[in-house]
Amino acid sequence: MTAAVPVAGAQDGAVAAARARAAAALCVVAVAGREIGGIVLRDSSAGAQQWIAALRSVLPASVRVLRLPASATDDRIFGGLDLAATIATGSPVAERGVVAEAHGGVVVIPLIERMPVATQARLGAVLDTGVATVLRDGVRASFPAEFTLIAIDESEEEVWGVAAPLRDRLALVLDGDVRVDEAMLPPAATVAAARAMLSHVFASDDVMVGIGTMCVAFGIASDRAPRQALWTARALAALDSRRDVEEADVALAAQLVLAPRATRMPAPPPDEDEPEQEQPPEPSPPEPTSSDTPPDSPDDRPMEDRLVDAVTAAIPPELLAELLARANRPSQELGRAGAEKESWIRGRQVAARRGKPDGVRRLHVLETLRAAAPWQRARARAAATRELPVRSLIVERDDFRIRRYVERAGTAVIFVVDASGSAAAQRLGEAKGAVEALLAESYARRDRVSLIAFRGTTAEMLLPPTRALARARKLLASLPGGGGTPLATAIDMAVTAGVAARRSGTLPVVVFLTDGRANVARDGKGGRTESMRDALDAAATFRASNLACVVIDTSPRPEPMARKVAEAMGARYVPLPVVDARAIAGAVQLAKEVG
Repeated sequence: MTAAVPVAGAQDGAVAAARARAAAALCVVAVAGREIGGIVLRDSSAGAQQWIAALRSVLPASVRVLRLPASATDDRIFGGLDLAATIATGSPVAERGVVAEAHGGVVVIPLIERMPVATQARLGAVLDTGVATVLRDGVRASFPAEFTLIAIDESEEEVWGVAAPLRDRLALVLDGDVRVDEAMLPPAATVAAARAMLSHVFASDDVMVGIGTMCVAFGIASDRAPRQALWTARALAALDSRRDVEEADVALAAQLVLAPRATRMPAPPPDEDEPEQEQPPEPSPPEPTSSDTPPDSPDDRPMEDRLVDAVTAAIPPELLAELLARANRPSQELGRAGAEKESWIRGRQVAARRGKPDGVRRLHVLETLRAAAPWQRARARAAATRELPVRSLIVERDDFRIRRYVERAGTAVIFVVDASGSAAAQRLGEAKGAVEALLAESYARRDRVSLIAFRGTTAEMLLPPTRALARARKLLASLPGGGGTPLATAIDMAVTAGVAARRSGTLPVVVFLTDGRANVARDGKGGRTESMRDALDAAATFRASNLACVVIDTSPRPEPMARKVAEAMGARYVPLPVVDARAIAGAVQLAKEVG
């Protein structure tokens, strides 16, 4: 296999290298899919479908490949109550979910970024144990569920659609064009032989030490990564009909498993950074004997050092830069514009809850029947004992289940604008222009916007959260400038507005535009020392509220006091000598993603 799938070198084109990685990953999934958990395909084109079709062509016909919609309920995924069988028998009967039906096969989840984080975490737990457990509606059952998971992530490039708990359990990641050159794939018979041989492939202690050393060198903290890399190397050796893992297998496994998890570059050897010292000429050394070996021969170095160098050299510099950037991608579970809130009326349907239906909450008929089904025989006996008419179906109040939904929470952008005299008239004008442009952008995204201005001795809420763009523009245009900088009061008001927005179910993001030079304290008196102390005290309260915030320093040059306040607030500090809407919009978007 190592010969059929060459290591991508710097001389190879980007496309050829991508196809080689895709082919190698496909072969590993076909041979050791259950051992490595699976793969994430980050491709919004038809490439992912072509990759899956190629995988089917090399898998045995007996291996099932099931598709699981991201919107599937927990009952459908993990199993639940078989309603028809339960009513027929009068006793709770468990029903298998997709992960149990796919036991020994493959589960494909398109658009996994739309699957709730809790469901993804539960999928990860099933991958760990190989068992799907049903514990609900009087049912207690367990089903074997060992499968390979293929998650197709079509989320934005800057974020992960696969939640961290599940991503850690999937060994491989292919990003971008994942199409595979089928001419590079081995015959199905070779894959079948490798699957049978996999458990008999041996890895030496040097191999395991080498994998551990590479994890340290590339800054990989996951304890699953070394095991996944080892299974990948064993699969590559099995594909080459070998029972021993060789150094080339480990190098390729490291490219496939460890490189996508890299958080840093390996440290260079200490002697590389030291300047060479001119040495006085020395007498020629005696001729070495045939038994002498050059002390700096690369082959004399330990395997782990050679592996680190080989993997580092094999990864194109631009690819490694992308990988390092990807390691810092926010995940959807960290909270961003896609935050959700519970609703009784609209949105994506989630698990029903016990409750009484009314004018707002609607009855979930099927779940109510599921809750009532296990008790029909007992209720019929009780009715007969009390000489009550026995009905074919007895539903009681505790059986009622109501529908629940989750919908996008939306974002509330709270602009806090410094209109004091220290913000010179020209700077305030630039800030107004930038905020006005952001208002238009927020309106297009249906975000709510709010406007707070502070000057003189107080801060004022000019505009409560609204989508009324025209009103916001009018208030902003008429905003006067001049007076002191009551920064502490402005921060206090921002906390109040942010917490209120959060309680209303939206995701608040606070955007401060100020130079940070506070000169009015909370009591309205002047004095920089007292004012700054109050501002830092208010900033500590802001930090405790855990609100997403960005502080945009509108000073002509970066102002140390603005940075100090931003750090105390736990906010992202962005100095903008030239205030423009595009730069501010980028900072606000980043605050949303990591907020």
